[in-house]
Amino acid sequence: MPSGGFQPIDGGQMVVRTAVTKTLVLSIFTAILSSFQFGYNIGVINAPQKIIEQSYNESYISRKTPESGSIDVGLLRTLWSLSVAIFSIGGMVSSLCVGVVSQWLGRKRAMIVNNFFAFVGGTMMGLCQVSHSYEMMILGRFIIGAYSGLASGLVPMYVGEISPTHLRGALGTLHQLSLVIGILVAQVLGLDLFLGTMSRWPVLFWVTLIPAALQSVLLPFCPESPRFLYIVCEQEGLAKTSLRRLYGLQDVSDALSEMKEEKRQMDTQQKVSILQIFRSRTYRQPIIVAIMLQLSQQLSGINAIFYYSTDIFFKAGVDQPIYATIGAGIVNTAFTVVSLFLVERAGRRTLHLVGLAGMIMCALLMTVAMVLQETIPAISALSMAAVFGFVAFFEVGPGPIPWFIVAELFSQGPRPAAMAIAGCTNWTSNFIIGMGFPYVADLCGPYVFLLFALVLLGFFIFTYFRVPETRGRSFDEIANAFRRRNPSLLDHEVKASTELDSLGGGDDV
Repeated sequence: MPSGGFQPIDGGQMVVRTAVTKTLVLSIFTAILSSFQFGYNIGVINAPQKIIEQSYNESYISRKTPESGSIDVGLLRTLWSLSVAIFSIGGMVSSLCVGVVSQWLGRKRAMIVNNFFAFVGGTMMGLCQVSHSYEMMILGRFIIGAYSGLASGLVPMYVGEISPTHLRGALGTLHQLSLVIGILVAQVLGLDLFLGTMSRWPVLFWVTLIPAALQSVLLPFCPESPRFLYIVCEQEGLAKTSLRRLYGLQDVSDALSEMKEEKRQMDTQQKVSILQIFRSRTYRQPIIVAIMLQLSQQLSGINAIFYYSTDIFFKAGVDQPIYATIGAGIVNTAFTVVSLFLVERAGRRTLHLVGLAGMIMCALLMTVAMVLQETIPAISALSMAAVFGFVAFFEVGPGPIPWFIVAELFSQGPRPAAMAIAGCTNWTSNFIIGMGFPYVADLCGPYVFLLFALVLLGFFIFTYFRVPETRGRSFDEIANAFRRRNPSLLDHEVKASTELDSLGGGDDV
């Protein structure tokens, strides 16, 4: 059986270097099938939009008399907007339940149960055409959104808890990699060459049942999170068994030591709720960092890039701009792989800063290109380069890092509630951007990317001054980094005999 060893990292700290076992690979692969589902259902509805709208019209006509005519344009626009936006509403609602569900069922069992929503949502969307019911599509989108909201919290939590410390960042990036692969697969399958036709488009939504079924079969063979077993369930024997399976070590005492210290601290604490995280001076700084990182992802302008990409490529002289948009999706995927290899070398904070800085430059180039596009047609090539560059820098840092760093910023006690807060922030800002961006774009015109450049600059400054590096650090060391940045916390914790005091005297919330 493969053995691990101690190797130093920054500052001379020693960490256990474990082998990558088949069980660890199986567990990570099985978990990120949910991430693939998440991404697939983000992208699946965009390519066949006109065809689905035509199906809505046929469903409307089938319910009315022939004299009533086609569906009103305004009603059709409303139905389509609802079909798109309700996905985010489902994610907003369910993301708040991540903490409760993950503590009640455990990480693995919660992912198994979550597939129920995938089966129900996928089936309803797949049957909407034959049933002549656009209501089934809208409800199915809400349910699959609820699935994705839970997945966006459960997957990073499970992956972060089963990953060895020295691989935690790289393996955490796989959530984002699987997500962007899902988006790319949905874009490709949505082409009229494959499933983007009037007769075949319902199959696009049946496809979502495949990863759900595969994950349901594989998850029973994967171990539960050893942190959950030891700290929450207090089952040391099962936790040791899980560690041995994941890391391929007979002696797991070193891997168990950090969990023991974490549990010792939790024994003096009450269960941490969402409201208590905001009330606690100990957790206030990391939750603000977690929220700001989520906002830096959604308010970065990445959705605007994909919104404008087809038009930009068309003006640049591309005959079939949809294929150039898919090319942007390939860049999206490729640079997520680059981030996977860099995150444990360069660190989370550094990559996030590099990504934000690169996106600022590309946003400025995009503004110049779009302003001058009418007078200097040749500058359209700069627009294309800026689009690809913006997407690439997004996946270097702001794309993958906010998803998994939350699990690193918080210990076992507050982690589920923190993941719920971060997930709800991501989904809410996603919804706001989706609903509000067209109006902002109409108001700002080609200068909309200048607005995003200013927003990105704000996030860059915040990250530089407030976000600590978490690479290779235990949860205690990350907490100490926050204390060093805010010395008043040290005085507060000396006066407080337990974390219960810092939560406001232990009041129930």
